[in-house]
Amino acid sequence: MKYLLMLLVFWSVELHAQKLEILLIGVSHNYSSYPKQDFADIYRKIEQFKPTAFFGEFLSKADEQNVMDYWCKKDNLHRLKILRQNRNIPALQLPKTIDSLNTIIKQKPDDFKSRTDLAHAYYLNEDVANGHYQYWQVFNHLQQHADADLSTYLDKLLSPKQDTTGRSMKRLITSEYALIAFPMMHKLGITTLYAMDCQDYDLNWNASWAAVDEKFAAFRKDTTKVFQSELYSHFKSINDGFKRYDEAEKSSSKVTEWLNTPEASIISASGDFYLPEMYDMKNFPKVEMLSKIHWWIMRNQGMCNNVIHRAKAAGARKVVVIAGANHRKYMQDIFEHMPGVKVQNINQLN
Repeated sequence: MKYLLMLLVFWSVELHAQKLEILLIGVSHNYSSYPKQDFADIYRKIEQFKPTAFFGEFLSKADEQNVMDYWCKKDNLHRLKILRQNRNIPALQLPKTIDSLNTIIKQKPDDFKSRTDLAHAYYLNEDVANGHYQYWQVFNHLQQHADADLSTYLDKLLSPKQDTTGRSMKRLITSEYALIAFPMMHKLGITTLYAMDCQDYDLNWNASWAAVDEKFAAFRKDTTKVFQSELYSHFKSINDGFKRYDEAEKSSSKVTEWLNTPEASIISASGDFYLPEMYDMKNFPKVEMLSKIHWWIMRNQGMCNNVIHRAKAAGARKVVVIAGANHRKYMQDIFEHMPGVKVQNINQLN
């Protein structure tokens, strides 16, 4: 009986220790075409949540090196080539260089030349998440304080004007990171952005997408009136949804809150997967579509697993997870079925 009680206490402690609270924010990857955005409520909610870690849609160094190809692999390799030409640091020296620069910045937070050096080292170390965080801090400083020498140094070392594709420095400037994650991380004194993306299934995803498109083209050739009438009705529903989506993006000052609604999630899913009501139509590529959905869920499962494992390794109990709006509903459903995890999206906080 004594040992049973001790075991129950141990299990209770273990369960408590594993409890992880997640604030999940579905975002746009590019806010440049929207009206001026009001992020005040989002900032307030993040601060109220009191996170100790942030996770973003980037690959970890290990995953970046292990995944042989995915949608922006060539872009990342192109960045590496340019930055090594600007100033190379041998791979074995990178961890020591990063530690040394972090020590300098901890002592002198306004040493933006060292921050530029640190961004460069992180990029060379294939840690794009934290390369971007340091680059953003230098860029943000230059937007507020003109410094010709620092600007020249930044351009020569990081060549941001040449980094324009993929998850690039150019894309960063109007992204969810520049507008939501990084300002709040900076305010809260959080120095590291953890990577959570999973691209293990990107080739499978693209192959299934191509298979759907090929068979869908044949599916649409049915000219019978009944078929065309039903198909028109479904396409009208999809198009009406995206008109609503477009209206929100063109008129709202709180697009992020809109992106986290159930309505937005349904509309977004219809763009990738059409409507479930269409799947039983004659000759619809149902098998191929279910394969496409499978690989999308697998990616989201991988992203959720990465958050759990890396939060645990970091000893973090309360984390903010920033993901593209198309991921939000899938990730929330997965997190809700994970033991020891409490997840809320940004709209669920008061």
